[in-house]
Amino acid sequence: MPVVRDLRVLLRLRNFRRLLYVRLLSQSADGVYQVALAAYVVFSPEKQTSAAAVASAMAVLLLPYSLVGPFAGVLLDRWRRRQVFVYGNLLRAVLAAATAALMIGRAPDWLFYVSALCVTAVNRFVLAGLSAALPRVVDDERLVLANSLSPTAGTLAATAGGGVAFAVRVVASGSDAAVVLSGAFLYLCASLASLRLAPGLLGPDRHPARPRLAAALAETARELLAAVRHLAAPRRREAAWALAAMTLMRFCYGALLVLLLMLCRYALADTPEEGLRLLGLALALSGAGFFTAAVVTPWAAGRLGPGCWIVVCAGAAMVLEPALGLPFATGPLMVAAFVLGLITQGAKIATDTIVQARVEDGFRGRIFSVYDVLFNVAFVGAAGVAALMLPPDGRSAVLVILVAVLYGVTATGLARFRHR
Repeated sequence: MPVVRDLRVLLRLRNFRRLLYVRLLSQSADGVYQVALAAYVVFSPEKQTSAAAVASAMAVLLLPYSLVGPFAGVLLDRWRRRQVFVYGNLLRAVLAAATAALMIGRAPDWLFYVSALCVTAVNRFVLAGLSAALPRVVDDERLVLANSLSPTAGTLAATAGGGVAFAVRVVASGSDAAVVLSGAFLYLCASLASLRLAPGLLGPDRHPARPRLAAALAETARELLAAVRHLAAPRRREAAWALAAMTLMRFCYGALLVLLLMLCRYALADTPEEGLRLLGLALALSGAGFFTAAVVTPWAAGRLGPGCWIVVCAGAAMVLEPALGLPFATGPLMVAAFVLGLITQGAKIATDTIVQARVEDGFRGRIFSVYDVLFNVAFVGAAGVAALMLPPDGRSAVLVILVAVLYGVTATGLARFRHR
């Protein structure tokens, strides 16, 4: 098969493999850490969690970084990306260990959230750098395939990390702190793996002098405006539309995730531990959908074009999401987890490819940081909407229908742009 042949060629590229190792270790640690947080915040037997509490936790963890994320993008286009991976993952290892200590010491919730916020902030910085660095280790002809393999493999690694978290939790008799410590170890491994990449390999090419603080802030604002103008140029309108479509799809994903969390916690399971296992099964099936998207998307995007593939993904979600979600039964919801994993990852692969192809290298760090911020704001906004609409057990037909309508709006809007 051509895809298998191209995949073998891609994996023979030494620097691509090394960058992929960093992503796999880093995102597997993310999976471990996120499951530990979910277990501690949502599925602790002593906590009576509500959708509003879940939304508040998401806001605390994501919104502060969203306000400063674009400024981090400017630094990402100035600093060596390899160094970002080395020191960013090392910092996360230390912060994750601090989070475990706070869990053991039964620290106040606000202090726990501050520690988790710091890990999440660095996480977004590292992920944006991984996407911006990918074109430096792969030729243009195989960029779509690389975008299929690398982010999807990272998502699968995060899913596998979630499995590791469940295993550690069983061995450690339900200790969330032990799970967080295992994530800290994986962050440390990701930092060490980054040292195998040459310092200047991943760019960026320009190396401006470091200005004073006031000058740096002013320059940051100017460069962010330049990045927005770069994205708004006629030749890059496709990238702007793809980002808008992915933001709406991320909103839909966030709303459905909160719905699934509440269903697993109260409606579909008799105990918190049973609900956590059910959530783990849903995440595993979603990971299988991610893997399927990695196989299908290069062929589909090659035949239809990346933009048309996003339209197909959003249109399929519009039809399948209410059909599988409205029964509020375990079986259809597990199928929905697989389908939404396939659709969401397929659209993301296509969006990454469009942005990388249309955006110049000197702007990629800023654009991908803005991309991340849009993801965070959409996700938190979706959690807030879900908190207002969801009943205590998570069964809300109105929310399911609203999400289907948003998928339809996404598919229609992008299709009309492509037609014009």
